[in-house]
Amino acid sequence: MVLASESASLPAWSQGYDPNRDPAADGREAIALARQSGRYVLIELGGDWCVWCRRLDRFLAENPDLRNRLHRQFVLLKVNVSEENDNAAFLAGLPRFAGYPHAFVTDGQGRILHSQDTTEWQEDGRYSRQRFRAFLDRWRPDAQTPP
Repeated sequence: MVLASESASLPAWSQGYDPNRDPAADGREAIALARQSGRYVLIELGGDWCVWCRRLDRFLAENPDLRNRLHRQFVLLKVNVSEENDNAAFLAGLPRFAGYPHAFVTDGQGRILHSQDTTEWQEDGRYSRQRFRAFLDRWRPDAQTPP
């Protein structure tokens, strides 16, 4: 869920899970933008069918400070994984993961720095401001070296 005012400034591949997009081409653009802007890339795997993906979108919409910080630190690349398009070729280049949504942090060269199980952002059956903020604190692109 992206607010209308934000949608004009975010690439289409940051706004939602689109089964018609090419994640390899989008990923190249995301990496170039990350390198140019001094940010990391956050690859978010999921789909509109995924309850927790929708909850994460809602959580970020309801917490604009965290959403804004996310976009200041990361170029967000949402990759659809569904029956309509499983994007198997793209997923084959990623480490194994357990469920959706799942996030990977890459640097501006496309190197995977971190695999993030998003259940770690949850507490008491909902996404946690404190846990999400801790993730953002840990993965600041201005840090001297990645944790």
